[in-house]
Amino acid sequence: MANPLTPDVLVDPVVLTRALVDVESVSRDEKVIADCVEDALRKVGHLSVRRVGNTVMARTKLGRDQRVILAGHLDTVPVDDNLPSTVVDDLIYGCGTSDMKGGVALALHLAVTLPDPRYDVTYLFYESEEIESEHNGLNLVTGAHPKWLQADLAVLLEPTYGTVEAGCQGTVSAQVSLRGRRAHTARAWRGVNAIHAAGEVLRRLEAYHPRTVTIDGCTYREGLNAVRIFGGVAGNVVPDECGVEVNLRFAPDRSEKQAHEHLREVFDGFQLEITDSAPGARPGLDAAPAREFLAAVGIEPAAKLGWTDVARFAALGIPALNYGPGDPALAHAPDEHVEIGKIRDGAATLYRWLAR
Repeated sequence: MANPLTPDVLVDPVVLTRALVDVESVSRDEKVIADCVEDALRKVGHLSVRRVGNTVMARTKLGRDQRVILAGHLDTVPVDDNLPSTVVDDLIYGCGTSDMKGGVALALHLAVTLPDPRYDVTYLFYESEEIESEHNGLNLVTGAHPKWLQADLAVLLEPTYGTVEAGCQGTVSAQVSLRGRRAHTARAWRGVNAIHAAGEVLRRLEAYHPRTVTIDGCTYREGLNAVRIFGGVAGNVVPDECGVEVNLRFAPDRSEKQAHEHLREVFDGFQLEITDSAPGARPGLDAAPAREFLAAVGIEPAAKLGWTDVARFAALGIPALNYGPGDPALAHAPDEHVEIGKIRDGAATLYRWLAR
């Protein structure tokens, strides 16, 4: 196919958003869009371009004292009869408009149109954010090309509706397992009902009081919830096994290890298995580029309630923020859309921050 990311498209972030949305790029199927992005960037004289898998990196080499990263993932969740894109009034509809091709458009537009930024800039367009971490482009780059991620600040262009969402919560998923003894329900006294034993687990969850933690003026609300329960053998059998899957969202003042220990305290006396875990990220507002970015945005930052790839940068000691034109409440929805005004405002804000 001919590359839709032509020069006249790249200079307009709104038109560029539609062009990116119309290149279908469900996770693990990003080759076509990565080819288009790489081809567009290699035609720009002021950028050095590299690629690993379906992740494309472009960077300036201007000898500036500081370097910043603008990063966005190219993949989307599966299409839900919402391609190609459409425009209704001030809204662009389509898969990935909010999460996060509107944000990708901002980075790609600036990469092409801003040859002389005040900082050196690394642009990262990466694959497979929406699925398992083992496929995540940033995760792969961390292992194969860690120097690509060296910077004084990273801005992840996730949907934030034009505000700065600082840091992110950590997350832990675990399974609480209950054991019993099978018996015929006609002689239930001969068994031990594992599902009934889950009642104490649920009572502890119901009585749980999550913390609210303020860090650098950003307030993170923790949460611990049962998200799935399973068990049972047959309609006439006392079940001998039951599992309650729980999820903890924790503030970034806790380490991953401390979060695991907290879960074990809450469910003391029960068998607990950690099944998935990721650290949080502190707000990262002290770095000079971050302060200047906040001034360019002109809105007080808020805590990111959720997990994003800013945590990967934080783990490398790089302060990172979330900022993008999309509305996170619309991500992954069949009527996903982004406001044209938010795209134009985002492009203007980033230009104001990065232009000399």
